[in-house]
Amino acid sequence: MTSRHFAVILLSLAVVGPAAAQSDPELPYWASISVDEARMRKGPSPDVPVIWEYRRKDLPVKVVARHETWRKIEDPDGTQGWMAARLLSRTRTAIVVGDIRPLREAASSSSPVLYRAEPGVVGKISDCANGWCMLDVKGRRGWIQTDHIWGD
Repeated sequence: MTSRHFAVILLSLAVVGPAAAQSDPELPYWASISVDEARMRKGPSPDVPVIWEYRRKDLPVKVVARHETWRKIEDPDGTQGWMAARLLSRTRTAIVVGDIRPLREAASSSSPVLYRAEPGVVGKISDCANGWCMLDVKGRRGWIQTDHIWGD
């Protein structure tokens, strides 16, 4: 390799490296599992033991740390472990917690109830404001209070 080729490669890395780092969101941030099956591990490597196996696409997780292509996540139960970044999406999702919760027509507790969601129901979030989020559960959309979901 000539010194000219080396300089071009070095310059490319200098430009791409900072840009790639800027695309990573500030920690912690919300993500969701993007595949039907994903494994949480004790450490950031495929060679360490599996703590948990998730079979729930779109389950919200909180990313609390990064190590190369691995993300340390926290699940809705508070369990923490490492997952390959390729198994995660920035799609905003939430899981209903507590009791059966109303999904309302508008972001107000006096607004008519459109649907009711049981604890454990997962939906996609499209908007959040003033303590309310628009939650879409398989096409059924409504406003839900943020203290009734995890993942907002």
